Amino acid sequence: MPAIPEPFVPAVFLPMQSATPDGVTPLNQYPLYWAECYGRAPFLPMSREEMDQLGWDSCDIIIVTGDAYVDHPSFGMAIIGRLLEAQGFRVGIISQPDWRSAEPFRALGRPNLFFGVTAGNMDSMINRYTADRKVRSDDAYSPGDVGGRRPDRSSLVYSQRCREAFPTVPVVLGGIEASLRRIAHYDYWQDKVRRSILPDAKADLLVFGNGERAIVEIAHRLAAGEDIGEMRDIRGTAYLLSDLPDDWEVIDSTNVDKPGRVEVRPDPYADPTAPANDDKQTAATGIVPGSIRVNLDPPGDKDSRIAARLARRARTVIRLPSYEMVARDPVLYAHASRVLHLETNPGNARALVQNQGGRKVWLNPPPVPLSTEEMDYVFGLEYARVPHPAYGDARIPAYEMIRFSVNIMRGCFGGCTFCSITEHEGRIIQNRSEDSIIREIEEIRDRVPGFTGVISDLGGPTANMYRLACKSRAVEAACRRPSCVFPGICENLDTDHSSLVQLYRRARKLPGVKKVLIGSGLRYDLAVESPEYVEELVTHHVGGYLKIAPEHTEDGPLNKMMKPGIGSYERFRELFEKYSRKAGKEQYLIPYFIAAHPGTTDEDMMHLALWLKRNGFRADQVQNFYPSPMATATAMYHSGKNPLRRVSREGGDVESVRGERQRRLHKAFLRYHDPANWPQLREALRRMGRADLIGGGKHQLVPATDPAGRRDYHSPRRKNATAAGDRRRGAGKTRGASRKPAKGRPGRILTQHTGLPPRGE
Repeated sequence: MPAIPEPFVPAVFLPMQSATPDGVTPLNQYPLYWAECYGRAPFLPMSREEMDQLGWDSCDIIIVTGDAYVDHPSFGMAIIGRLLEAQGFRVGIISQPDWRSAEPFRALGRPNLFFGVTAGNMDSMINRYTADRKVRSDDAYSPGDVGGRRPDRSSLVYSQRCREAFPTVPVVLGGIEASLRRIAHYDYWQDKVRRSILPDAKADLLVFGNGERAIVEIAHRLAAGEDIGEMRDIRGTAYLLSDLPDDWEVIDSTNVDKPGRVEVRPDPYADPTAPANDDKQTAATGIVPGSIRVNLDPPGDKDSRIAARLARRARTVIRLPSYEMVARDPVLYAHASRVLHLETNPGNARALVQNQGGRKVWLNPPPVPLSTEEMDYVFGLEYARVPHPAYGDARIPAYEMIRFSVNIMRGCFGGCTFCSITEHEGRIIQNRSEDSIIREIEEIRDRVPGFTGVISDLGGPTANMYRLACKSRAVEAACRRPSCVFPGICENLDTDHSSLVQLYRRARKLPGVKKVLIGSGLRYDLAVESPEYVEELVTHHVGGYLKIAPEHTEDGPLNKMMKPGIGSYERFRELFEKYSRKAGKEQYLIPYFIAAHPGTTDEDMMHLALWLKRNGFRADQVQNFYPSPMATATAMYHSGKNPLRRVSREGGDVESVRGERQRRLHKAFLRYHDPANWPQLREALRRMGRADLIGGGKHQLVPATDPAGRRDYHSPRRKNATAAGDRRRGAGKTRGASRKPAKGRPGRILTQHTGLPPRGE
């Protein structure tokens, strides 16, 4: 097989906040395609009639999406569509097509360049099914909140229909569903390992992560006449091939270490380009002490050795266990998951390849993060900021939720194992400039219908990672840790919140802006490092309730989640209450908790319930752990192994809650106050030898008897809760307390996430 062409960008780079790395074309510096003469469309067209009004005879690119088309930078189809339009291309939208035939996919005609296919802002299976595998009746991304307007595994189905409609048109998969299913992955709904979505979808390329760089390069190269089958060097893409190139070094990682004779070979968990005997580098790369290492340093001076190592890494690929191997061997599945997650830093990631039944899925290294200037460019495009007029007055709950909010950054270095943000957006924070954010707030104030002076959120995947980064670019580029804040905050992490404080102060002083609220989840272990930030937040940006996510109280599950201990929450609570009193405000924290997470025992849930009662919390809505594709916790759930450490067949076992009965029990512990759960809890407590917690005492968990009239008893609901939640958050379902607690007791009410994704996916 011919050698894969040299990559356009260096194999390693130093991530930068305000400049694009050498060798990478900034998004706003591509030569415009000839169709830019048509100018900007008020909305990207969804019909032939709209195309005629714009004077178009055809579309260059058609985006097929499972979401309603909302022309707002919180919706992926709008970001990609407007970005491609700004490059000079004519872009059409096919939104929520009837997938039962190929005809709806012909609605805009044959695209000149390619179809871009996405399931939408959420994985279609998570969108449609609950954690208990029950079908949802609603869909926050559909007009009228009506469910059932997209198929299961939407990306796969849409891609096949595009191929059926126009067999010769290239198909490019993207979005979070494709991103998290790019390799063989455990599918919770079928309870089995499925192969990569790429061969099943019959697509030409798969774009993973935030795909701006890749999609713009693909569009321009196709426009220049290049065949999509030749595009093998674009970071953040995956494709199928038959044979590995001859001129690449292959690290075979198809097996875990076995007992027996030790053979010196490259360690698949290690970075082979790191200095062989550097303890600091070993710590930074996460290599377990005592692991087998091969000194790959060639002779010569230090600079020459470094250059040689980088060149070698640029032509190195890691062979993962095949789909067939991980499908039948859960330990190999955990091993493959660990290797993949160690290759997610754009600064040092190597290519990966996995056999999928005869053909191979090749994954290039992740995309280079966007610079601040590029983030400003993307979010500064001319969005209408409202749904397409075709929907009339139909309410789209996801839009209502983010209508008056602003996304200030991307990425998350928290690394929570149950969350897929890091796998999709990366752990290097990509920031917008303060001026860009302020301009968007002014645009909301001046243009968005219904604005009352309240900005509902300045945030992103997390509320307070804006402009937080590694102190050393060199360390950041070499680091292989899955989290910058677990088991503690890394000494190399800059936790200065002053830029965020300055942004908050500037935003709340804008004319016409009455209040700026913070609605994104807060990373409280970082917040306590900056009391000034906590004071600014509590004094000016909390609307009575603030949501945070300790997720649990016990070390067992917290360690499997990579979350801080409950002591960090307590320290934040003290600051929160201190500054609330100082401001003369009555405000409350809403902590979120997850039931049935891998590594959680019945005793852990019992202790969490006791903590909730001791602190006066009563959960309104709660959620069991949801095994989403490619998440580390999902690998724990499926394999019973812990991929946070070196995977072996001996030891490292993780207990998972799999049976429906036990999952219901863990959920019942979170709602210990609900009489509907008391019989189940009493039975469990007796079985656990904790019958002493049954009774009416202050320190007991559940009463010994059911309430009178048990046969007709229903769990109490808060009066007008949904309406109050709508007014406060613009969401279809309440996610927090809507009334003050009863006088004389803390009585706080807490809830769990509804599943709406972070902005910009």
